[in-house]
Amino acid sequence: MSVGILVVSHSAAIASGTVELARQMAADVQFVAAGGTEDGGIGTSFEAITAGIEELASADAVVVLCDLGSAYLTTDTALDFLDDDVRARVHVSDAPLVEGTVAAAVAAQTGGDVDAVLAAARSAAASEADQGGASRPDDGDQPGGPVPDTGAGPAADVAASTTAQLVNETGLHARPAAEFVKTAAKYEATVRVNGVDAKSLLGIMALALPKGATVSIEATGEDAQDAVDALEALVRSGFGE
Repeated sequence: MSVGILVVSHSAAIASGTVELARQMAADVQFVAAGGTEDGGIGTSFEAITAGIEELASADAVVVLCDLGSAYLTTDTALDFLDDDVRARVHVSDAPLVEGTVAAAVAAQTGGDVDAVLAAARSAAASEADQGGASRPDDGDQPGGPVPDTGAGPAADVAASTTAQLVNETGLHARPAAEFVKTAAKYEATVRVNGVDAKSLLGIMALALPKGATVSIEATGEDAQDAVDALEALVRSGFGE
């Protein structure tokens, strides 16, 4: 399934800049920026949003991300004028514009269906708390430096856990992070990697773990061991790179 992404902003610069950023991690995804008014001012355009949806007509589904409340109103108005079959393929996300677009783009790039893309976008809303508690790897003698210190010891209720070393050249960058999140999302267990929610794409990416860094995986829940085993295998395989 192909998923196109429409970015709606009151500012043409913000819309185009967000698309430019997301394209760096999702070169094969269709994007359209619908920012500003027809005369180049600040605001949203019914015509630009409608044209954007039409431009993404070849995609199986379209995910729309907006910046402010009135952008949603203009988008809703545009949807009201679409044919039923077209409108059924358009899905509006309430995720933060920049973070949500990046997360959605990576999910779409890795072949996620529209539900997976929407879920990735939603994960951006909760990623700030995760990122705030995560430490980037420090420089050290070992490749990638020491494991980020999350400030918390092993949880007493951890049902399964393991550690593995990143072997792929690019570490846990966008595509491997997306694969990691997609795998974690298959399980009901609560999973954390180096103290971060393993189902939060931006949280994982914020760890910025390079090749050689140690990944600590912990899970709780009925299928915790299965989740840990699958994620460990993914890391040890180098994410197919």
